[in-house]
Amino acid sequence: QVQVVESGGGLVQAGGSLRLSCTASGRDFSRYTITWFRQAPDKEREFVALTWSGNRTPYSDAVRGRFKVFKDNTKNTVYLQMNDLKPEDTAVYYCAADPDGNIKYDANSYPYWGQGTEVTVSS
Repeated sequence: QVQVVESGGGLVQAGGSLRLSCTASGRDFSRYTITWFRQAPDKEREFVALTWSGNRTPYSDAVRGRFKVFKDNTKNTVYLQMNDLKPEDTAVYYCAADPDGNIKYDANSYPYWGQGTEVTVSS
């Protein structure tokens, strides 16, 4: 069983920045696939970005160039640095984990989820 906890959400003005954190339990954290999803009101959950056992870091078109994912294996934590935030980034952000280390974009593929952290961007 992997425990996943997100933190760092809040209210920010358009153009501002926030950093979200995702901490997952387990001794093989460096091998995990850790993925950020988000769900805006009345919309489906969508992929944002992920880290995995490889070197490439995929981002969605909506956030590429503004968001950056980085990982601290010593803290079992993945960070989502969000810059130049826009009102359309307003959503609940979720972190999902899978110990298999593969790239996967389908939320239904992930066995472990955090509770979500809310991000609100005002115009």
